[in-house]
Amino acid sequence: MAHPKRRHSSARRDKRRTHDALSTKALSVDASTGEIHLRHRAHVFEGNLYYKGKLVVESYEKA
Repeated sequence: MAHPKRRHSSARRDKRRTHDALSTKALSVDASTGEIHLRHRAHVFEGNLYYKGKLVVESYEKA
């Protein structure tokens, strides 16, 4: 296996790691319910399942 002949500096290591930070999740407010939810995901509000502001399933229970 290949190994570096010289040690990489901490600045070089840190430059490589600049893109490793986690980004925050995108949240949206549902127009019909006012519920905050993850974008492009269905969400439960008062026992019903909603997606894109429309009721998808009434009396929804997670399995």
